[in-house]
Amino acid sequence: MPESAPAEWPLRVRYAETDQMRVAHHANYFIWFEAARSEFCRVNALNYSALEAAGYSMPVVEARCRYMKPARYDDELVVRVIVAEVTSRIVKFEYSVHRGTETLAVGETRQVLLDHAGLTVRFPAELRALFAAIKPVGGEQDAAD
Repeated sequence: MPESAPAEWPLRVRYAETDQMRVAHHANYFIWFEAARSEFCRVNALNYSALEAAGYSMPVVEARCRYMKPARYDDELVVRVIVAEVTSRIVKFEYSVHRGTETLAVGETRQVLLDHAGLTVRFPAELRALFAAIKPVGGEQDAAD
């Protein structure tokens, strides 16, 4: 399986995203993760609007972030994202936030596929294959469901 290059989403920390000490508030990292994930989907031809039109959604069911160094007002950052794992019902994305060569934070989200009734369903074969094809080297993970 080919390895996907991580999508990169550049940003500049806005004043509204900081606290009185001009440090980016921790909750903003999850917003940045979502923006990077959206860019990743665009780059890898994963059309989320088409997924919704077909009656599906992919809510985040778990999110984590490890903060190592603070991002500050006006910092130029890059958020990188990759697909780290794909099972029949879950896709795991991994993120890293960088200022130049420094890694400021790392995180992950796990998302499941829901049908129009809000029930967890297996990824259709074509969508699962698409996620698996852009996953890093190591092959597709499969879980016994």
